[in-house]
Amino acid sequence: MTINQIIRNTIERLKSEGKVWTPDAYAEAFCIEAKKAGVTVEDCSGIDRFLPLFDKKTVDEIKQYRVRTSAELIRFLISKLNRLSPNEASMLLEQLCDLSKKMAQSIDILHNPEASALAKKTITVLDAKAGVNQIDYLKQAWNNFLSIYDDTFLRKLAPHGEVDTNNLKKTIEGLKFEAAPETADVNAKIVRMLITSLVPSIAPSLNEEAAQLSKKLKENPEYVSADSFEKEVRSAIMMRIALDKRSVEEMVHVLDQLLGKLSIQLIDLIEKSENSTSEIQNVKRDLEALEGNKPGDFKSAHKRLYVIASALEEKVEVLSRDLKVHNSKVTEMGERITTLEAELAHATQASREDFLTKLANKRAIEEQMIIKDAEFSRYERGFCIAMFDLDYFKAVNDTYGHEAGDSVLIAFAKILKQEARTSDVVGRYGGEEFLTILGDTDIEGGKIFCEKVRSHVESAHFMYQGKRIEVTVSGGVAQRGDYPSLKALVNGADERLYDAKRKGRNRIEPA
Repeated sequence: MTINQIIRNTIERLKSEGKVWTPDAYAEAFCIEAKKAGVTVEDCSGIDRFLPLFDKKTVDEIKQYRVRTSAELIRFLISKLNRLSPNEASMLLEQLCDLSKKMAQSIDILHNPEASALAKKTITVLDAKAGVNQIDYLKQAWNNFLSIYDDTFLRKLAPHGEVDTNNLKKTIEGLKFEAAPETADVNAKIVRMLITSLVPSIAPSLNEEAAQLSKKLKENPEYVSADSFEKEVRSAIMMRIALDKRSVEEMVHVLDQLLGKLSIQLIDLIEKSENSTSEIQNVKRDLEALEGNKPGDFKSAHKRLYVIASALEEKVEVLSRDLKVHNSKVTEMGERITTLEAELAHATQASREDFLTKLANKRAIEEQMIIKDAEFSRYERGFCIAMFDLDYFKAVNDTYGHEAGDSVLIAFAKILKQEARTSDVVGRYGGEEFLTILGDTDIEGGKIFCEKVRSHVESAHFMYQGKRIEVTVSGGVAQRGDYPSLKALVNGADERLYDAKRKGRNRIEPA
């Protein structure tokens, strides 16, 4: 049960019992509801938190007189003062008055008008003197309470109603938890993102199944809550991927056909060149034979030479024309090949890059981990896996909206890339979870890197629409040499990340 539910139950109890809304009545009802809900609240412990500050004799007397509330404790101490010597009583009274003033000042800031008015009156009355060492310790404790008390937690109620820091009752009674409009707005944003994700990145158009799902989502955004929604989305995404793969295969097929045609044309040119060379070889042989046949055979040789030269000239002209035609075709094919290569490179890059943070996506990270693991097995090159998760990220989305959440993810990705080396692999593993592969790094080096990232995030100013968003990150790091397999290594880093979350967040494990 949440604290808001306990507060609402407390208000209902006071109304049903018809009690006056005094601080004591509210505190008593709140502690009863908290105990029923199994929630431990320090303020409900009554005077038990003060007992360790007294000596054993005084504690026994307090129990004997059945003192239960702070007011009864003050009256008991005043009565005890009257039984002490004048000097000791005067010192104790002075310290007791200072202690009571600190308590009254503390009550004055607890957002209750009746308690605030009573506290101001108490401060005026207690302008006397009191005290012994034990009471002085109590006074210091209350002084510390005043120093660290922070009421900004009330701002979390702002989305549900007007927050009046001077009147807690008015704030609680004015809270509204109708979430339908917000849910509808969130559904609309999800629908827009889904429709965009269903559009193929390479293929020119949607398939019929994805088009029908997109139309259904546009007409009824609430369909995202239907039982069959997940199955339909999975099917549509698989079809989108299949369309992209088919388009890439078609591009490669066209490229292969172009290369085939180019090969045929080059072979034709070579064959033509070989024929011409053969004719030239015949001319050479005739000229060599001419030396042994004397000038009387020169006319026949000259005639043969002329015939061959004429034929060669004709073939060269034909070859020249063919070369011009082929050169034009080669240029055209080269331009088309360049275009196809650029499209193919873009498609390959898109399939390995996270669309939001521009870091490596999960598929690319897993491919790199397999490569690193192979190097470890073959050459014993150690490496570490560092996993990070933004703390309370859901609260950022709920408080500031998903666009603010996306802004935080992009900013964190930049920090992670700044702190990593150029040889490290940095990627988004899913949602608000990120993973870094640290090559040639042992566990101590991995912990140093993770702590640098954590410290950088803690000191950074995450801003959205003029508002600062407090962001922290938890991390877990593991080295390959401590685990029998790559899968065990990833699970180990994930378990260390869970340990960091469990131990309070904003930390790195192993510490």
